[in-house]
Formats: sequence, C-alpha cells, structure tokens
Amino acid sequence: MKPIEKASGIGGLLTAFRKLARGRDKITFIGCPGWCNPFAELLGYVLRDAGKEMVFIPNLRKDMAVRVEMTVYGMQLGDNADPSSDTIVLLGGLAMPKMEVDVGGLKELIDEVTDGKPDRRIFGVCVGGVFQKAGWDKLIHFDYLVDADMEVTTYGSTDG
Repeated sequence: MKPIEKASGIGGLLTAFRKLARGRDKITFIGCPGWCNPFAELLGYVLRDAGKEMVFIPNLRKDMAVRVEMTVYGMQLGDNADPSSDTIVLLGGLAMPKMEVDVGGLKELIDEVTDGKPDRRIFGVCVGGVFQKAGWDKLIHFDYLVDADMEVTTYGSTDG
C-alpha cells in the first residue's frame, strides 16, 4: 500500500476516517473489548449525524454484536445488533500478539458479515503500525489502512 494522505493528531485520525466512511451504508467495527471499543466510539462520533448504522463486534464474537449509538454521554455501545455490513473496520488491538486472534477465523468472520455485499470495503485503523508489525497487511486485503502515531509527553511540577 502507498500513502495517499498525511495528517496529524486525533483530529487528523478522525478526519481521515470520516472521509473513508463517505458513501458507505453501514459500518461494523471488529476489535478487542476494553481496548478497541473506545476507538469505535470515538471514530463513530464523527459519523453521529451521517445516518449510518454502526455496530461493534468484540473479538470474533459475532453473536455479541452491539450497536454503536449516540447517547447523552456521547457514543456508547448499546443493544444487540445485526452485524451484516458493507464496511468492516478492523481495529488494531486485534493484531496485538497477546490477543492471539486467529487471522483465518477473522477472515471467515469478515466474509460472513459482508456476505451479499459486492461493494464491501475493509478498513484498518491502528496506532503505531500494529497491523504492519504483525504482518496482517499481507494477510488481509485492506482497502484502506489508517495508521496513527502519537507522541506522548508527561509534564509535572518540580516543586512536589
């Protein structure tokens, strides 16, 4: 894959995702619980007024698919939902070695969720090149891969 656009910060990540989601009917995020669902909620926030149905699948548990929906607290996970979708967003936590996700099983899940959707798209959203480091960029055909990097500086008072 070759770079098609560069941006920085959380705003850059969200803008890149919003652009990719244009024209897509329904978005199903697949990620690990605890680490990825806040990213699905954050990414979903930029689409809150777009009229798109959004769903989150924890790990490879299609039976546990739930809505990502706007509430008074912002985007939150909601009730059970049908995960069938034309757009899959794989979240980077899945590719972390300690998650031990079976890529073959993930590919089967993607095929199940997008069955009957000839215009399906697969997006990857990760931090720090996790998909590339795990080699998933060679195992999964991503239509687009958004890779964010973040520099973190912690400041503190020197007077205790």
